[in-house]
Amino acid sequence: MTIRTNTPNALVDPPIPVRAKLAAAWTSFMFLYIYVDYYHLYKPGTIDDLLAGVVFEFDISPALMTAFLALIAIPALMVLLSMALPARVNRATNLVVASLYIPVTVFNAVGETWDWAAFYGLSIGLELLLLAFILRSAWTWPRTPAVIPAGAETADLRQDLRQ
Repeated sequence: MTIRTNTPNALVDPPIPVRAKLAAAWTSFMFLYIYVDYYHLYKPGTIDDLLAGVVFEFDISPALMTAFLALIAIPALMVLLSMALPARVNRATNLVVASLYIPVTVFNAVGETWDWAAFYGLSIGLELLLLAFILRSAWTWPRTPAVIPAGAETADLRQDLRQ
């Protein structure tokens, strides 16, 4: 006698391309980056400082606003670039940009009081985890062996590889 059980089929978990992982990580980074800045506006005194023309210790100016735009535009563009750049350039670009954003991210805590440690600790910690994921994904980007062209001049090389 055979006993039949209704076991569910295992879910298929196909590998996710590195490009998609990087684009998703940069998208998550952007959401955090934007929302941390937005929620910072709820901190008492922030709106008063903005109305007085000051952000952190800096006077609000076209140069400051341009710098802020550049800081937010780079990770936003990394979403697209992670999907569009050739693999070699993509890997290098992700490694460089993610490395440069580590100090930018940590800078958000400069001058803050311990009252706000949980907010900044969580937000900076999550952003750093995403940057670490980006660095690891780019660093461990899979490689494929080079293809050796067919032909008489490469026959010896192909034979050496077989051995």
